[in-house]
Amino acid sequence: MQVDVLIRGDGAVGRSLALALSHQGLRVGLQGRAQARPQDVRAYALNAGAQALLRRLKVWDSLPPDAKTPVQDMQVFGDQEGGRLNFSAWQAHLAELAVIVDAAELDAALDAALRFAPHVQRVDGELPHALLALCEGREARGLEAHGIQVERRAYGHHALATRWVSDVPHQGRAWQWFGAGGDVLALLPLDRPTPGHSYAMVWSQPAEDALRRAALSPEALAAELQAATHQRAGHLQQVGAAQTWPLNLLRATPTVRPGLALLGDCAHQVHPLAGQGLNLGLADVAALAEVLAAREPWRPLGDLTLLRRYERQRALDTWMMATVTDGLWHGFAHGAPWARVARNQGLALVDALGPLKRWFTQQALGHRASAPSSNASNAARPTP
Repeated sequence: MQVDVLIRGDGAVGRSLALALSHQGLRVGLQGRAQARPQDVRAYALNAGAQALLRRLKVWDSLPPDAKTPVQDMQVFGDQEGGRLNFSAWQAHLAELAVIVDAAELDAALDAALRFAPHVQRVDGELPHALLALCEGREARGLEAHGIQVERRAYGHHALATRWVSDVPHQGRAWQWFGAGGDVLALLPLDRPTPGHSYAMVWSQPAEDALRRAALSPEALAAELQAATHQRAGHLQQVGAAQTWPLNLLRATPTVRPGLALLGDCAHQVHPLAGQGLNLGLADVAALAEVLAAREPWRPLGDLTLLRRYERQRALDTWMMATVTDGLWHGFAHGAPWARVARNQGLALVDALGPLKRWFTQQALGHRASAPSSNASNAARPTP
């Protein structure tokens, strides 16, 4: 048995790629766990590009309404008085800034779509293939064996995720606080478990603090969260378990080799302060699917010239996001008094300058990531 594309890793990126390539009629082998996944309390802030891809893959509309909550407004706070920034969908003439999606429900929707994908099969071992797509996420190992160099820098921080219910309606507002030492706390509106009153939390902080807080009782963790947020989001009650994971800055080069392509977190990892990790991975999926759909009939799927088109298409976007998020994190991690003044004045300056604020908004919205073409004949002829 032979497949056109073997996908190693069946997270959200791997399964989305399997669906996208199946829509082109390619035979796809999907390696990874087929067993039930543990409870996942994470949530994703998906931009317009990611939504477009999932809609094309018949996944977006199958998500339950309470599993995807639009963000209409975002309040960002620095670590001293006056450091504040507001993003508004209404002011930007947009329907929403992003949509917060329940990670477990996205998993379920992807699995349901795959059950009806005629050209995708689950595989346990290796199969002959024309192209190997690595989508193994943060756990990817052995990239050096493929001639891939990996630059990895640990932030020394972990992300702590859990869910909360507030006594005050969220009204589609997301909150974010930048703290001294590089702490970043985000409360994202999500209509589960209580419509209109629930938040998904991501709190990046030194590893020892994250592990300590993950072990706290719900009441003790709520007290620390209330202190960190100054009760701006109301009185909060924890619902669900807490999860932690380490944060790294990672860049793999090159991201393609003959017969090989890297996508998602095994190709690039950025700090989650902008919520762009899965958006970048799904943009990788859209780009690779488009490149493969537009290939010349005589060109093999694993041709290096072909795959370099995908690499070039994604290089600037991933580099820019890594540079911006890493720079922001270091700016708030710096302990010098002058740095504290500068970063908070910077937030206020961006808030006051409309064109600069619009640029930041457009970077986060992801309009450059498009859905894959379903037919190569409909795609524009690529340049070599």
